[in-house]
Amino acid sequence: MFPQRLDSPLAYDIAKAMMDGFNRHYQLFRGESASAKQRFETADWHGQQRAQRERIEFYDLRVREASASLESDFKAGEQTMDVWQQVKLHYIGLLVNHQQPELAETFFNSVTTKILHRSYFQNDFIFVRPAVSTEYIENGDPNGQPTYRSYYPALGTLHASVTAIIQSFDLQLAFEDLPRDSAYVVEALQKQLGDAKLRANFQIQVLSGLFYRNKGAYVVGKIINGFTEHPFALPLLHNQNGKLAIDAALFGEDDLLILFSFARAYFMVDMGIPSAYVQFLRSMMPRMPRAEIYNALGLAKQGKTLFYRDFLHHLRHSTDKFRIAPGIKGMVMLVFDLPSFPYVFKVIKDYYPPQKDTTREQIKGKYLLVKQHDRVGRMADTQEYSEVAFPRARFDDELIAEIEKFAPSQLEISDRDGDGQIEVIIKHVYIERRMIPLNIYLQEAFDVGVEETAAQEQIERAVVEYGNAIKDLVAANIFPGDMLWKNFGITRHGKVVFYDYDEIEYITDCKFRKVPTPRNEEDEMSGEVWYSVGPKDVFPETFGPFLLGNNAVRQVFMKHHSELLEATFWQMHKERIQAGHVFDVFPYEQDKRFAKRHDVSVA
Repeated sequence: MFPQRLDSPLAYDIAKAMMDGFNRHYQLFRGESASAKQRFETADWHGQQRAQRERIEFYDLRVREASASLESDFKAGEQTMDVWQQVKLHYIGLLVNHQQPELAETFFNSVTTKILHRSYFQNDFIFVRPAVSTEYIENGDPNGQPTYRSYYPALGTLHASVTAIIQSFDLQLAFEDLPRDSAYVVEALQKQLGDAKLRANFQIQVLSGLFYRNKGAYVVGKIINGFTEHPFALPLLHNQNGKLAIDAALFGEDDLLILFSFARAYFMVDMGIPSAYVQFLRSMMPRMPRAEIYNALGLAKQGKTLFYRDFLHHLRHSTDKFRIAPGIKGMVMLVFDLPSFPYVFKVIKDYYPPQKDTTREQIKGKYLLVKQHDRVGRMADTQEYSEVAFPRARFDDELIAEIEKFAPSQLEISDRDGDGQIEVIIKHVYIERRMIPLNIYLQEAFDVGVEETAAQEQIERAVVEYGNAIKDLVAANIFPGDMLWKNFGITRHGKVVFYDYDEIEYITDCKFRKVPTPRNEEDEMSGEVWYSVGPKDVFPETFGPFLLGNNAVRQVFMKHHSELLEATFWQMHKERIQAGHVFDVFPYEQDKRFAKRHDVSVA
């Protein structure tokens, strides 16, 4: 540890400038998030999507700005180790009473590692673990807006309390019939409570900020009654008359986990103290890692920081080895995992088969597209890391051989830190939640036998969900490209999610065609494609032979999703998207909607 000495004015000035850089970043981030309210009120859906994309870039832009400023004003990269040791100590002092200390620490790490060369860089210069607690930050700011508000209704005043909760957000657009919608919520709430008596502590706690995403705004909170807590969310949507309506009442951890899923776009919510929001949400969804909650709130860099800390903690408390991931190997990505850890690691290979006409930079561009796009619950979010070090002793020899064969440029094995510990360094890797590949999920049912009821149900559930996933992707202007079953996975909630992005395209960039009628018998009997095919041409009727070889799968698919084999389906959606239409995609099941009782748009 370095000496506790704070006698360098230069070190303080560097620390203060870095803190000013972070404060500027969070002010801009928070301002963009707060502006989501006006975009929602005015139904500016394209503006909302644009803001969601642009906000993702805020962090890296501010890190570059701060690094350039520190180099220009203080020649920061030329300062001695002693100065940098003091910079960190001064920075810790500036974190006292700060409302986003964990984010500011991560910003410090990002700027410092950008400025300092690795051979000069030591863990003493960054926050390997938090230096400042985020517990009870609100207690130090008695004049600030509380993270959540509490309501104490009696059974007879539930309706008035629900109405008051909605009105507290001061939306500048009228509800079509708020008393009606509040009655729907009370009915659902009473059903959730069942026969339980209202205890002395009965209350409704609601986070002070609305959660905006795409075409919806969400009230998020929990009901406390005795020793029981009921998490809930209320989606607020525009209806076809341009008025607002409460569309559903979502209850329980599972509904909230789907709403905050890693396969959906990040929320926009105005948070003064993000750690307090994370703590509240964690109390509602204890199975969701804090890293993923930060991600869901748009604080992806903090999510990366916490994920990596969790990963190192897991390595320290496990002994199994990294291995080649089970399943069919990809042509573009080399995938490995640690069986005890619920994520997979994906490395871009150095070369690809001839049918994969792509480059490393193009593939990285596809993953960036997904990161910035509306994932509609159907595309897995990924964390992107560079220069990740793993203990060599934890790597299966077969996996090392696989990387040496297919991605040698991405591999380094050395004692890079000079401490006698041999490490595997992966130069660039994507990390995403592990799912059961859809082809394996189906194969398990085939192995049981289609005549078994459970197997039939598993096949039907998977095929229906697969088609729904593709339709949701179409609504989001995404053509998956390679639609084979192996490129989709099943989540723990039974949702089908796409995770192979190297061939995705915007629907609006594709040309959907019907296979031409053969000109003669020779064309009809030809084993080769006899008609011209452009680089962005897609022939949906040709999907069948690749996807529907199994009769049980084919029957379910043709019953529920036969239109996916017709060019007209794809072309119709393309034309509506080009005309400016933003399709509706539900983050909850249709049967949960109050909208079945009245017309309303969806989130």
